[in-house]
Amino acid sequence: MPPSALAGHRQSATAPEGERFTEDDLIYFSSVSENTRRFVEKLNIPASRIPVHAHEPQLVATRPYVLLIPTYGGEHGKRSILPQIIKFLAHEENRRLLRGVIGAGNTNFGEYYCIAAKKIAVKCNVPLLYKFELMGTSEDVLNVRKGLELFWTQASLNRKQQ
Repeated sequence: MPPSALAGHRQSATAPEGERFTEDDLIYFSSVSENTRRFVEKLNIPASRIPVHAHEPQLVATRPYVLLIPTYGGEHGKRSILPQIIKFLAHEENRRLLRGVIGAGNTNFGEYYCIAAKKIAVKCNVPLLYKFELMGTSEDVLNVRKGLELFWTQASLNRKQQ
């Protein structure tokens, strides 16, 4: 089942301001190439996609989440974070609820492999949880799925201990 279908069960209707709210633990961006979307679908967990087009309603997180994003361009890390992701993180609530980042990239970028995820992790002071190349392997899918389960279990235990 595609993430959009899973997420639809947990999202509210579009608000009058042009916002769409999500309770999903995973939020991702995928360009029109759909590579990241295909990876997320293999995870088979609820996920919400950051809008590709400016006319689409702004996605707003309503609970803590992990962000999964690709890196584009090999221009020495410049413009590696797409405007859609910048707009999403410019929303105060989205920044406040971010708990970790997963990066997709191309090892051909060398030291700039997954630089977008690295930059966001540093800027937002959250951990870079995992990196994978292009659409990922079946091992990457398994690692991310298990890693997210462990991450959210640990986060829940930490909240209970506070």
